[in-house]
Amino acid sequence: MERQAAYLRNALFDQGYLDEQFLQLEDLQDEANPHFVEEVVKLFYTDSVRLIQSIELTLKNTPWDFEKLDNIMHQFKGSSSSIGAKKVKKECSQFQEYCNVGNVEGCIREFQEVKQEHAALKRKLENYFQVFHVLHLAREAR
Repeated sequence: MERQAAYLRNALFDQGYLDEQFLQLEDLQDEANPHFVEEVVKLFYTDSVRLIQSIELTLKNTPWDFEKLDNIMHQFKGSSSSIGAKKVKKECSQFQEYCNVGNVEGCIREFQEVKQEHAALKRKLENYFQVFHVLHLAREAR
């Protein structure tokens, strides 16, 4: 079980989903709060759902407010950075570049990429935390 957890975790880094910020979060986790990282990630997903909805609402209004879109995506990128969501952060930056040049089609296309990377990371982290929980329960049973 420990090997599986280590494999899943390493795969998240090897595939470019996470960066060193995630390691810093893990360093803050201890016996007193063994689910710290998972709690921070859950907060990220709660916040990011709100930000995605805000972007979707803003995209429905014409003419487009590129400054507002950029500001919302800046918050999303900051949240992504805080948990080490490397691919999500990269897509957020690309979206912001399209905002800066007023490229509507690029924003729409890139927003889909942001949502895809966001969903993919969520699935992968859920799998990792599921294995982590089983491992933690097995350790407690010893």
